[in-house]
Amino acid sequence: MAFRGFCLFFLAVLALSFEPWLLKSEKLTCNSVDLGALIGFYNCVDSEIFGSGWNKTASPDCCSWTGVICDSSTVSGTRVVGLELGSKRLTGKICGSLAELYHLRVLNLSDNYLSGSLPAELFKLQNLEVIDVSNNDFTGSINRGMCRTSTGIRVLNFYNNHFSGGVPKDLANCTSLHYLSFAKNSLSGSLPESVFQLQNIRQLYLQDNWISGLLNNGFGNLSNLVKLDISSNMFYGDLPDIFGSLTRLERFSANTNLFTGRLPTSLVNSPSLQMLYLNNNSLSGSINLNCSAMKNLVSLDLGSNLFHGPIPDSLSFCQRLIVLNLARNNLNSELPNDFKNLQALTHLSFSNTRLVNISSTLEILQHCRNLSILVLSLNFYDEEIPDNVNMQFNNLKGLVLGNCKLRGSIPQWLSSCHKLQLLDLSWNHLGGTIPSWFGEFESLFYLDLSNNSFKGEIPKSLSLLQTLISGNISLEEPVSSFQLYTGRQGGQGLRYKQISGFRPTLDLSYNMLKGSIWPGFGNLKRLHVFILKDNNLSGNIPNNISGMSRLEVLDLSHNKLSGEIPISMANLSFLSAFNVSYNQLCGKIPQAVQFDTFPDTSFVGNIGLCRALCTCEPEQPPTHSFGEKKTKIIGLPFGIGVATSFVLTVTGCFMSGWVLSKPKKRKNTATRIGY
Repeated sequence: MAFRGFCLFFLAVLALSFEPWLLKSEKLTCNSVDLGALIGFYNCVDSEIFGSGWNKTASPDCCSWTGVICDSSTVSGTRVVGLELGSKRLTGKICGSLAELYHLRVLNLSDNYLSGSLPAELFKLQNLEVIDVSNNDFTGSINRGMCRTSTGIRVLNFYNNHFSGGVPKDLANCTSLHYLSFAKNSLSGSLPESVFQLQNIRQLYLQDNWISGLLNNGFGNLSNLVKLDISSNMFYGDLPDIFGSLTRLERFSANTNLFTGRLPTSLVNSPSLQMLYLNNNSLSGSINLNCSAMKNLVSLDLGSNLFHGPIPDSLSFCQRLIVLNLARNNLNSELPNDFKNLQALTHLSFSNTRLVNISSTLEILQHCRNLSILVLSLNFYDEEIPDNVNMQFNNLKGLVLGNCKLRGSIPQWLSSCHKLQLLDLSWNHLGGTIPSWFGEFESLFYLDLSNNSFKGEIPKSLSLLQTLISGNISLEEPVSSFQLYTGRQGGQGLRYKQISGFRPTLDLSYNMLKGSIWPGFGNLKRLHVFILKDNNLSGNIPNNISGMSRLEVLDLSHNKLSGEIPISMANLSFLSAFNVSYNQLCGKIPQAVQFDTFPDTSFVGNIGLCRALCTCEPEQPPTHSFGEKKTKIIGLPFGIGVATSFVLTVTGCFMSGWVLSKPKKRKNTATRIGY
């Protein structure tokens, strides 16, 4: 998190300033007023540390207690100046007794389970410099009267609680404030003018609230801002043209709001910006970044807006770009040839941008030697995937080309992507067989080839994927919260905020695969999702499947599998979704806690399956099918007999004066031969 680096640095500075008395902490004597305040705090909250580190009977000197920092250089002698109680499993509510720690400078209660409201008395402590109550369960409004007494506060961190109401209107008193985070709460209303009077603020985080209104021009007054995050709120209207005065701004996040209009001139010419995230708004016009001015830009996310094309050549001048996301815009063009100059690029998404000419696109992007994640789904409709054996993507770890209706077969050049970890080619028109060299990918943990026309057997090599057997599954995270969308269910994709959100998966469903399920798949102990539905697979379900100890989803439905469901599958304790419907299975369904939770629809279409006591009947000798009977009946001797009888019958009818209608005669004949 962004605030962590700043806080750690600031606390380190404080620690150095406290060093002389820290070294003598064992000899310090706790002030009686401070001791009383800490005992009051002790009585309000609960934690494991109070059993050992806060033993007021065995050790009445509170300066030796866990997380308590004392200073002997104060005017009134040794006093408590810091409470470092982050991640101590504290529960309960904060008592007002903490306000009696008159010399307290640092209060860190982050990453606990504290609830209730913050005592207003805390903000009357004159020496407070750091308040960090992030990652708790505090509720209520954020206290009024902030900084009226404690004007020296530099860090206020309220991140990830349940605070409600508006942003405090008296923040203007916090003249020393460098870091302020109200992120991930339930604050609402518009921003008060007091926010724009924080002349020394460097990092301001307001994301993940319900704050609304136009974005005030007053942000232009915050000339010391380095990082500003207002994402995931309800701001609307145009982005103000105030970025010319924010000469130190390195990161601006305003994604997931209701912004409209064009990119302001001062924003697209900002020389200080390194990270710009405006995705998921309704911004429009052309993407007119001046990369000659924005020389420091390393991460750009303009995805999910209303920008129109063509893709500007000027983007190729942002040569420090590491992450670029333009997905879900109406760009409708080919990729400019100059994109091959983006040598620093590692993460790129053009998903759903009406990009055309996949051959040219891949030929260009192979020159981006550091490219690691490439997302091109929902483009190139009905084009043929190129099979240039000389194409090289040596550092590619993730490729998403789903929902493109691509024709052809899996290209040979993919076999040279030795670092591949994630591959999505789903919802295309690809055919042929699945190549055996997939098993040679040492790091592959996610493979989705569903909804294609692949034939032949499942390659045995897929049961030998080393990462899914015993490897370490990890995919590096990008500079930004780079989001991936995979094509599923006719274009309704799955979205992952982080690449690591992908569960280890093998999905070969909705193809024309045949043969059996290899017993070796049971060795894939790290596999979470295994989907083979809607194929022509036959044979038994291997008993070894139970070796997939981390399996969560198993779908083998709509195949031709026979035999029993292995009893050993009851050992799959993580299995939460299971489907073997519409096969030829028989016998008793395994009895286990998870199997009892699966609905009957998981087993329908198998005449021989039951939950009670039953077994598979011995295989009966083959009987003639309806078609085989028909073939046997209509043999040469039978045909001659029918013809002779037919002639004699007609002759007899005419001689007797009977006349049979032609249609009726055909109907009777058809019935007689068994149609």
